[in-house]
Amino acid sequence: MPNLDVSELNVVTAVAGGFMVLFGIISVKIKRTWYLGEALPAMLIGICMGPVAANFLNAAEWGLKEKEQQSEITLGVTRVVICLQLVIAGYQLPAKYVWHRRFEIFMCLIPTMALMWLLTTGCFMATIPKITFLSGLAIAAAVTCTDPVLSQAVAKGPFADKYVARPLREIISAEACLNDGFGFPFLMLAVYLMRHSQPIPFGYEDTIDSHLTESHHKLMVRAGDVGRQGGGTGEALKNWFLECWLYYVIMSALYGAFIGFTAGKEMKFSLNKRWIDNESYVLFPTALGLFILGTAGAIGTNDLLACAASGCALNWDGEFLAETEERHDEVNTCIDVLLNFGGFMYIGTVIPWSEFHDPDGTGVTIGRLFLLGIMVLALRRIPAILLLYKAMPKVIASWKEALFMGYFGPIGIGAIFYVEHTRHLMPKAGEGDEEEAILIKALPATIYFLVVFSIVVHGLSIPLLNVIHQNRGVKPIQDDAVSIRRRSIHMAMPPNAVAEDDENVIAYNRFWRPTSIYSGRPRSAVSECLPFQENENKTGESSSSANRTLNPSNDSNDSSYDFEKEKKRILRRRHSEDDLEAAKRVERRVLRYHE
Repeated sequence: MPNLDVSELNVVTAVAGGFMVLFGIISVKIKRTWYLGEALPAMLIGICMGPVAANFLNAAEWGLKEKEQQSEITLGVTRVVICLQLVIAGYQLPAKYVWHRRFEIFMCLIPTMALMWLLTTGCFMATIPKITFLSGLAIAAAVTCTDPVLSQAVAKGPFADKYVARPLREIISAEACLNDGFGFPFLMLAVYLMRHSQPIPFGYEDTIDSHLTESHHKLMVRAGDVGRQGGGTGEALKNWFLECWLYYVIMSALYGAFIGFTAGKEMKFSLNKRWIDNESYVLFPTALGLFILGTAGAIGTNDLLACAASGCALNWDGEFLAETEERHDEVNTCIDVLLNFGGFMYIGTVIPWSEFHDPDGTGVTIGRLFLLGIMVLALRRIPAILLLYKAMPKVIASWKEALFMGYFGPIGIGAIFYVEHTRHLMPKAGEGDEEEAILIKALPATIYFLVVFSIVVHGLSIPLLNVIHQNRGVKPIQDDAVSIRRRSIHMAMPPNAVAEDDENVIAYNRFWRPTSIYSGRPRSAVSECLPFQENENKTGESSSSANRTLNPSNDSNDSSYDFEKEKKRILRRRHSEDDLEAAKRVERRVLRYHE
């Protein structure tokens, strides 16, 4: 006789699958008409199905139902979602992007983030009365980074395809890809200053065993609650440089870059030998991300930065992304969407609503949190970008682009990761002093609220901005035309595209560009069709995307495009003469269309 089995697994899979089915049915309307994306609807479903409402999804009731398991589950979920997203975001950047744009990336990662950290600390100090300055620095470090998941949606979404210049999109994506791992120096500086701010407690034995035990705790950064150790500011700065910068930042970046570059070379060798099938090829970034996530976590280094570095190194010469484009890869995009659904739905279920009002404990109240959200939205990032954008004219052409980049620095799943990571660096409840106790209580309340606030505000800002653009008659960007063959007559038109004929569309301003940003011509004559030239403005500087125009008069005799050189390159990649003829036909069709 059939029995009703309402187990946690059945409930979770039913709710998640049902939401994905309903979302998928009208996904084009949600993403390309309403410009909402996955994050906001997924979080709202998580809230409705979580403990605060229907109670269908409750992480505290999963598995063994242990007291601390929700924190461990949250840390694990955020690590998996972020690391896989970072590998995908890294290899989708143009070839050698981090090298060609090294100055701009440095400006985004060091001075910009430092200003954001200090400005955000001021916001916390002004709104949360019971936290100390060091506690404010530690909490602010959690939201200093732009969220790698939400920022990729801003840089690569339908709105960006239509209205955001490609150089700006690329720097937003690259910054979000790399700066999540660079949040650790800011966090660990505050943690080390707190950890070494008081003398060593009475009874501490200066023995070899005690030093070995202390070193073990420092290396296993996610494993221990360390508390006060004394030693003063000098000891804190020494440990910050040696352990955080050398071991946790530089080593992880080198490790990830080495693994990614080596994997790219091995992949190219395997392709030349024809040893790898299509499924394994397109799944390779996900497999690489899981490998680095596990190995970097096992040795106690920065798995986020290692994954970002590996993704960039994997596509260092542009060949990996070019091959995925030629294979019409949709697998990694699907994995990206699946991670967004699961990650933000889970966040909706674990929001600590009861901690949003604690006037007697941490001083946090609903009113203070809303004031904090408004202050962080206005002061965390916008002033820093407006102050420094003139040092980056190659990627930010005007104050309007700087304002866009400053405003769209969302707070999301990356901040949740830092909350759970910081909990593992602090003593457990009841074991630390008053400063540490208030920090641990205020941290989740403030950060989770800012995550909800950012997802709602930034999620609704894109539809509002689209309405403003339409009412003002802003024209979509018409740069970098690409002829795309429809794989089905039922496929929706790309966001910024026009129909060429029944079988092909011409898309503009696409994010994906396999080749180097300094190459004169895309690597594949089949996929990229129209050259463009950059006009010079009156001051002699390179113009923004609004002045970047198509140049239909360019033909195969143009100095920027040598068809014979392209022919040799295509033949080296085992294309046939038919492909070359197809490339010529595509080029002629697109040129005729624009004439």
